[in-house]
Amino acid sequence: MERLRREVRDRLLAAFGEPLRHGQLRDLGLGDHDVQRLVRNGSLQRAHGKYLDGAIDPRLATIRGALAAHPRSVVSHQTAAELSGLRVWSDGSADAPGPSGAVWLTCEPGADRRNKTRGDLVLRRATLPPADLLVVQGLPTTSVARTTVDLARRLPLAEAVVTVDHALAREVRREELESVLRRQRHWPGIRRAQRAIAFGDPRSESALESIARARFEEAGLPAPVLQAQFWDGQWWAEERVDYWWPQYRTVGEADGLAKFEAPTVKQRRRALRRAFERDQRLADRDLELVHFGWEDAVLRPGDLADRVKAAFARGARRTGPTPRWRTTDPNDPHHWPRPRTAPDLPATG
Repeated sequence: MERLRREVRDRLLAAFGEPLRHGQLRDLGLGDHDVQRLVRNGSLQRAHGKYLDGAIDPRLATIRGALAAHPRSVVSHQTAAELSGLRVWSDGSADAPGPSGAVWLTCEPGADRRNKTRGDLVLRRATLPPADLLVVQGLPTTSVARTTVDLARRLPLAEAVVTVDHALAREVRREELESVLRRQRHWPGIRRAQRAIAFGDPRSESALESIARARFEEAGLPAPVLQAQFWDGQWWAEERVDYWWPQYRTVGEADGLAKFEAPTVKQRRRALRRAFERDQRLADRDLELVHFGWEDAVLRPGDLADRVKAAFARGARRTGPTPRWRTTDPNDPHHWPRPRTAPDLPATG
């Protein structure tokens, strides 16, 4: 940048607020060799045929470049979820919607607008009412409710419910999602979205808990009670269990490995000891306990369902006193457990 003439540098810095075409850089006084040098040293970066300030976060620069290359579009779908901090998960299957890392945009329908899917971009045409729009990090973006429904129309239940649960846990009201559903009532995938929204529950604390609920549903298992607490005779136990089937005296626990990660061996042992003590307290209540992780819910859901059914059979034969329990109200956000801010998400394909 220092090698540019002062007046050229000043014009360039003043123009950095918007993505620039190569011709605009030349109009500012930069030669082709200047542009190439600035890209090499990181003062400029190129995204979707546009040039942006090298100091901008590369992912934001990519999104801004895509928006500039497609005027009158807004950030949507997976990319809107990314900007809004909304949880998204995919099993990485070959038929996953859209290339990994692509920028998703939506534009109003028009004669000169067509759907596009390529390695770095997915562009979809759809109406964009003002109620479905907001600004996130300075970029026009679909609202959290619209983003959630857009994803739920495209994704299978086990993937869609990850986003739906998280949106509800962030206090997006179910009525907001239902309003978007009504506006999209004739759109492709709307029945899939309606099912995912109806199935959503804000009490699922992690992606794994959401996925497992969907796997239980797909396997025909009865719906579990979420976040149940047990009475120990004097007070309510502090810990909650992820899933509770009272009719079968069975508890399910979704265990990502993140809970056992710690910077020292001593801290890891302490975490393991707490887990053992917790399991012992549950066993003392004469319950069946099924632990499972990512591999079980994602790679071997049939085996997981069989394990739960076997626990049901054992639990039904237990004759001890029925535990007293309670759970939180799914319609009262003041009593929900807080969603985990660093979910134990495996790499997606």
